[in-house]
Amino acid sequence: MHAEQALAARAVARVIDGAKLTDALAEVDDGSALRGRTLVQELAYGTLRHWGTLDALTRKLARNPIPDPLLRALTAVALYQILHTRAPAFAVVDRAVEAAAQLARPAARGLENALLRRFLRERDSLLADLQGDEVARHAYPRWWIERLRRDHPADWEAMLAAGNARPPLSLRVNRRVLSAPELVARFADAGIEAVQVGEAGVVVAKPRPVTDLPGYADGAFAVQDLGAQLAAPLLGVTDGMRVLDACAAPGGKTTHLLECADVELTALDADASRLDRLRDNLRRMRHDRRRVRVVAGDANDPGPWWDGRPFDRILLDVPCTASGIVRRHPDIKWRRRASDVQAFSATQSRLLEAAWPLLAAGGRLLYATCSVFRAENDERVGEFCAGHADALRETINFPADVAHRGGQVLPSAPGARHNQDGFFYALLRKNP
Repeated sequence: MHAEQALAARAVARVIDGAKLTDALAEVDDGSALRGRTLVQELAYGTLRHWGTLDALTRKLARNPIPDPLLRALTAVALYQILHTRAPAFAVVDRAVEAAAQLARPAARGLENALLRRFLRERDSLLADLQGDEVARHAYPRWWIERLRRDHPADWEAMLAAGNARPPLSLRVNRRVLSAPELVARFADAGIEAVQVGEAGVVVAKPRPVTDLPGYADGAFAVQDLGAQLAAPLLGVTDGMRVLDACAAPGGKTTHLLECADVELTALDADASRLDRLRDNLRRMRHDRRRVRVVAGDANDPGPWWDGRPFDRILLDVPCTASGIVRRHPDIKWRRRASDVQAFSATQSRLLEAAWPLLAAGGRLLYATCSVFRAENDERVGEFCAGHADALRETINFPADVAHRGGQVLPSAPGARHNQDGFFYALLRKNP
């Protein structure tokens, strides 16, 4: 176990230093067997999910600040195991002591042993002392807590707690291949428990590698959060429409649109490298022969790629802080800064302005984010509509089991029937 603890600590330290978690895990991958890599990933994700609490505990346990960031991260990893896993506490401590010598120096064994054994002795009192610190209690940066409390006064605590939960494995059935009941039955035949949620959603009871699920290679389903699955149906595409997916990669919503109707679709993204993954998804989902044009281009600058013919529908899934999907990407909490919200807001406004002239009269544009901050959502749409007399915001009717406040889809607590991440949707119609 100590080797996995050490690798997870290296990944966590890299994230705290500014790296994306997926990149950090790739950097520390030592070629271990699947079981070892899975444990490293579990420890890194879990530690970052609760970093605010674990780091506060680490600082409280140490009489002096720990100068080595790897040792600080290792202590947090071990505390995560003790608090949130079934690993025997004393085994966790013994292995962490070994890992400390590997990560820092042989003399670090004594410090790591003292820190963790003090926690085992004083656990209840140490945890109680943290309750007065909001960062430690909620495991989010202080600016994030303050913004969410201001934006969602009735829901902020529940939203913070939801972001610290483990996400379900949510799939979207490819209706061009089979139905949701048929996919659930196929899983059942393989001894895999799953339930249908909504028209196209399937949630697997026990998460596992998706490539091991029956039907993956056949394009029978895509991995997609239930909240993200709301986008394509909201746009209301029908056969023959010209549709623009303006920020398309990696293609989850693109493939969903192609499953909803026989449309003429332009899938656009400014990052050409990410379009390779979109093309792979189109092939696996058997959509590569449909009327879809994949384009590397900037939605802010339509001139080089737009043929001048207006689109009947536009999906504008804009870059954002991703504050609504932190349960899947816990590193976001610690890599984002308060100033990022303003920067993303400016980008979102520019994209709205650039996309609107491409929409046909009477057409509809769906503005979408995976954020829970009003500055990226209602404020952006309100400002845009106030400046465009031909823009009408339509009322969205979500399915009955989707928790929401207006266009803000709320992240779900564990056990919710429609267990979703946090998304925002605004449907704009262009008046003639």
